[in-house]
Amino acid sequence: MTRATLLENGLVIDGTGASGWTGDVLLVGDRIAAVGKNLRHQLPEGLALQEVSCVDCTGLAITPGFVDVHTHDDAIVLKHPDMLPKVSQGITTVIGGNCGISLAPFVVEQSAPPLNLLGADSFRFDSVQSYERAVMDARPAVNVAVLIGHTTLRFACVGDLSRAASASELDAMCALLTRCMEEGATGLSSGLFYEEAFAAPAEEVVRLAQVVSRFGGVYATHLRSEMQAIIEALHEAGDTAFRAGVPLVISHHKCAGPANWGRTQETLPLIESLAGRQAVAMDVYPYMAGSTVLREDLVDGVIDVLVSWSTPHPEMTGRTLASIAAEWGVDQKTVCRRLQPGGACYFQMHEDDVKRVIAHPLTMIGSDGLPHDQHPHPRLWGAFPRVLARYWREQNLFSLETAIYKMTGLSARNFRLHERGQLQAGWHADVVVLDPARVRDVATYEDPIALSEGIEKVFVNGELAYVNDAADHSEARVKAHAGRLLKRNAP
Repeated sequence: MTRATLLENGLVIDGTGASGWTGDVLLVGDRIAAVGKNLRHQLPEGLALQEVSCVDCTGLAITPGFVDVHTHDDAIVLKHPDMLPKVSQGITTVIGGNCGISLAPFVVEQSAPPLNLLGADSFRFDSVQSYERAVMDARPAVNVAVLIGHTTLRFACVGDLSRAASASELDAMCALLTRCMEEGATGLSSGLFYEEAFAAPAEEVVRLAQVVSRFGGVYATHLRSEMQAIIEALHEAGDTAFRAGVPLVISHHKCAGPANWGRTQETLPLIESLAGRQAVAMDVYPYMAGSTVLREDLVDGVIDVLVSWSTPHPEMTGRTLASIAAEWGVDQKTVCRRLQPGGACYFQMHEDDVKRVIAHPLTMIGSDGLPHDQHPHPRLWGAFPRVLARYWREQNLFSLETAIYKMTGLSARNFRLHERGQLQAGWHADVVVLDPARVRDVATYEDPIALSEGIEKVFVNGELAYVNDAADHSEARVKAHAGRLLKRNAP
């Protein structure tokens, strides 16, 4: 018998930005069968009401499943397919392979920084096809789409990462990327900020982005600089995408470091001007701290730096560099060197800049969580409910419908996710039921592993993937594992 669920009497927010209205959503199999009013009296032919699981959503909102456009979940969906940190936020699709770092196409026993952000022992896939087989075997609770990382391609093809790729090496990178795009990759990402990619000139990235353009993919970039040289970095990103003829996504847009606070008043008009000649979008996480590997150049003695993991000193996880420096009697840069390899949260941003970016019409929501950290940034567990609680309900930066659009329809459109991101008959049944009055993030920097509140039910491809029917989370659990690898523009 075909699985059918009728969500009734909820505030239907369809993911287009249009005003919500009270009505029903009918899920049949893995598709949305109908969106309307009084659907129990308008069931499709051959479907009897007694065959339908009816859910009263009075007082709740029914929305499309959230799309986390900026993740590093490539490996965690295989190792921990429950994906509780994500599905408990209402996330039904994750975009992996960001910041130039993707699992495929590269095979190595122990990865070096920054690839080890995905787990040091995870790199065993020489193609998107082999990664797809692993996803099918793991059966994660969420859908997965993948970008191919420029840095990963450099590791696979370039002998010396401190220089630009040679002509033959670049040809090899383009050939690998072509194969990945043929196998359904969503596009290319770069992380020119990282030392292993910093030596790559714009011409190298243009050549690769031209490959992506031929397949109708996208180019997402962690800019070469998010600090003093951010304007130059934005011009480089815009020119790269424009020359290649490919849509541009600016990853986790920010103005980092106290000397750059307030400069979103410069960067956002520039991004708007770029968008006048080409397709441009950006993503943001709703916090004032970023998170990446431990790097001395990011330690200035002014901002707080919270250690998220350290191989030589795991006991320092959850401590600040300042507190460790005082204990050890050395400066913070020395502490940073001693803790490497490791990761940290850097309190680099100003709240005014975060608000400007998150409210911008071109902005999508991405968590940028690092799931392998021992003491992760709270965005891993709370980014999406935080947008709803802090920036919609508390600060009224935008309407609820706009907030949902930034998490769903806008994201699905920018990343070419076929028939997802909206509540529309015939589209894939990725759906969230949430309590607008109660939804909020609970994870904090001190206690970052905590379930958000107010996400009541999550459906992935028509199956109930997550349920949280009790305020104390006693009934919160992952149920079905119905996630798939989403190929570019594939039905």
